[in-house]
Amino acid sequence: MRIAVFGATGMAGSATVAEALSRGHSVLALSRRPGAEPDRPGCRSRAVDIADRRAVDSVLAEVDAAVLAVRLPPGQESAVAGLTRGLLDAAARRGTRVLVIGGSAPLHSPGDPDRLLIDDPAYVPAAWRSVAAASLEQFRVCREHAFDDWVYLSPLTVFEPGERSGRYRRGTTTLLTDAHGRSRITAPDCAIAVVDELEHPGEDRHFTVVGPE
Repeated sequence: MRIAVFGATGMAGSATVAEALSRGHSVLALSRRPGAEPDRPGCRSRAVDIADRRAVDSVLAEVDAAVLAVRLPPGQESAVAGLTRGLLDAAARRGTRVLVIGGSAPLHSPGDPDRLLIDDPAYVPAAWRSVAAASLEQFRVCREHAFDDWVYLSPLTVFEPGERSGRYRRGTTTLLTDAHGRSRITAPDCAIAVVDELEHPGEDRHFTVVGPE
């Protein structure tokens, strides 16, 4: 499979690139400022501003699927919704499947299925609310877009660097926790779920994953 990863130098993006390459896929690693490392077998790095719609359209013409793993600087998070809309517009023209690595705000609280996580201070304190609001708006952009070949992955409240255990548990629209009430996953384990979904698309348009206990 030919996979484009937007935000390839970030935590989620770099883990996704590594996982896809380990399975023999061809990867186009995209970021505004690619690293200085040379291209690896099966992987080409390219400088692309996701706000440049012509450049995005050109990228999608080269691949079978795209992963959006862009994280914006503090204070600019709200722009992610518009960038996501632009990517979906291009995907609609090209017929390219899109997987968005978003945020946990659109998930439902495990203690109250009628309450979104963004409205539960036990999981989203006030200091995180602006970031959470941006991810919720990003999810709404996906849900309301006419293009329907997208899937939205909500990582958990603690998304961190760490080891690749090779295991994860998948859920749908409610936050998952382990036996100790923790909600966390490492970037490498999340990347496994990303590439699994690309290889074997599920029926869920919105899903989440939790790491091993």
